[in-house]
Formats: sequence, structure tokens, C-alpha cells
Amino acid sequence: MIASLRGEVLASGVGWVVLGVGGVGMRVEVPGGRMPRPAVGEQLFLHTSLIVREDSLTLYGFETEAELWVFGVLIGVSGVGPRSGLGVLSELSPAEIARAVAAEDDKPFRKVSGIGPKTAKLITVSLAGKLSSLELADDAAADPGAVAPHDALTDAVTEGLQGLGWGEGEARQAVIDARDAGAEMTNAQLLRAALTLLQRGRR
Repeated sequence: MIASLRGEVLASGVGWVVLGVGGVGMRVEVPGGRMPRPAVGEQLFLHTSLIVREDSLTLYGFETEAELWVFGVLIGVSGVGPRSGLGVLSELSPAEIARAVAAEDDKPFRKVSGIGPKTAKLITVSLAGKLSSLELADDAAADPGAVAPHDALTDAVTEGLQGLGWGEGEARQAVIDARDAGAEMTNAQLLRAALTLLQRGRR
């Protein structure tokens, strides 16, 4: 599994880029509508997903972990393949997708090439309840003075980290950051993701 790539841009076009990695040119499909076209010679880091088919190996790349996570959720919806998932992320940010799903509004998805009314409706139904952390992240970004979420899961994981010796402030922020990055919304998975962020910060 190729989880990420970092390298020099050898070539780029609308919706794709070729990165030089270890002497090999790796073509990666990227969200063409929202991601600025990188210049040749630029250093670029992408979070990636490798999709294996009988006749192809295709890399899909994203600038943020949130985009990568939403891509994985999208292609889990019946009728939404990698190209359609990439198409959605070319038109909509993760937060915009989360808002549309929360509002049960399928119109933004119908604007994406290759996605018809039935699939658009299926996306809103299938993703219901799965993108709440992205909604919280978007609300916090829109209102810098907003209070950090204090739901039961966040509190429980924060307490667990405090029990491991971390301060409440840094522990809660790590939990929020882990949620924003798309960590699974279970106690164990969120604790593991937050702990990884805390340990990374001390290196």
C-alpha cells in the first residue's frame, strides 16, 4: 500500500500530476477542480490511495488527510467508483460534503459529472452520521472563538489521555485534531489516533 508520496513535480495537467520519487515517475490522479495545478520542479506531498483493478493500478492523491478519508468513504457507496469519488472532491471540500450530507441536500452531488440523481441521493443517505467530525472542524474554522466540542466521546478520550500523564489542554486538542483528521469515532480508535499525534509532537 502506497500511503503517501513526496517528490518533485515532473509534469502536471488538469486532474493529474507526475511526481519523481526515487528515480521513478509516479502518475497520481488529483482533484482537478479545487487543487491548484502544481508547477514543474515544485516539491509536492500527497496522501495517496492505491486502487487495484484487474487491468490497472491507479494512485489517487490528496493534499489533506481529510480529503483522503472522505474519498475512502465515498467509494464505499454503491455506484460511486474512484473516478466519481475524485470528481466529488474536485467540486466540493470535505466540509462542504459534510454540510450537504447533514442537510440531506443531494443537489451539490448532482452537479458532479458522472453522478446522477439516484447516486446523489444514495450518497447523502449512505454518508449520514459519518462526517460529523468534519462539520465540527468547519464550524470551528468559521468561528475561531468557538468552544471546542465537549461531547461524551471527546471527554472520555481526553480523560483517558490524562490518565496516561498528558495535560487536559493538550490532550483535548489532540482529540479534536484526531477527529478533524478523520479518525474513527470509537473510543479505542480515537484514543490511538490522538496518542499518535501527542507522541509525534514530543519528538
